[in-house]
Amino acid sequence: MLIEFTKMHGLGNDFVVINNLDGSINLDSDKIRYISNRNTGVGCDHVLLICSSNKPSVDVMYRIFNADGNEAEQSGNGVRCLGKYLVDKGIVVENEMTVENTKGLIKINVNDNGDIQVNMGKPVFEPELIPIKASMRQKKYEVTLNEAEVSLFSLSMGNPHAVILVDDVINADVGCIGPQVQQSDLFPEGVNVGFMQILDNKNVKLRVFERGVGETMACGTGACAAVVSGIIDGKLDNNVNVELTGGLLDIRWDKQDSDVWMTGPAMTVFEGKISL
Repeated sequence: MLIEFTKMHGLGNDFVVINNLDGSINLDSDKIRYISNRNTGVGCDHVLLICSSNKPSVDVMYRIFNADGNEAEQSGNGVRCLGKYLVDKGIVVENEMTVENTKGLIKINVNDNGDIQVNMGKPVFEPELIPIKASMRQKKYEVTLNEAEVSLFSLSMGNPHAVILVDDVINADVGCIGPQVQQSDLFPEGVNVGFMQILDNKNVKLRVFERGVGETMACGTGACAAVVSGIIDGKLDNNVNVELTGGLLDIRWDKQDSDVWMTGPAMTVFEGKISL
């Protein structure tokens, strides 16, 4: 089967976007891994599959798969790429749209300057819904790694996140600590691990070790989780610039029952076809 695709990225977090609105494409985990392979396939952190929705108020439904072949619940950078794709291809004629995934509905706005604004929904803190093994919600959780205790925040932004505060994000041992936290018994379904350095109450630096991928140049849901954690900890205002390896995201959360809003760029790299 010859499949058309569009290679896109959000701040360096890259995606192979495939239009499956007619339902003719079936991707199993082997095909996802083949597409994602940077040596023998197209190469990407995630594959984003666009599907039709049976809801009249929804423009499209989408699914996101990690490079390891497993399906992810959500991706902030992926949703921004999706919004740009739908407008650029004329699938959606308005700059405002509603899309859905397995977790629910998401609002996307394409701004006049080209940036994509996404309503990422409300953060989830209940341990059983993150999920994290804890009898009750806590402000911070402790996990033992190689006999050292690490303190972290945890919440879900449609997918599970752990956020660790560090003094210097550049020198943080992301490649060692990230996998250990992911594989700990504290997170039965794994977790995305963010390392956040707070510069001031409106600016942070962030690196994220993603579940099923490894460290990426940017993570939209990770940026949301980090800012929410910093706000809860009393260290951040409700509107924060997040500096990731690939660039900047603007995150806003007005606390408690408010939705988290993420604004940032999305880029098309090239289009092509791959035989599967």
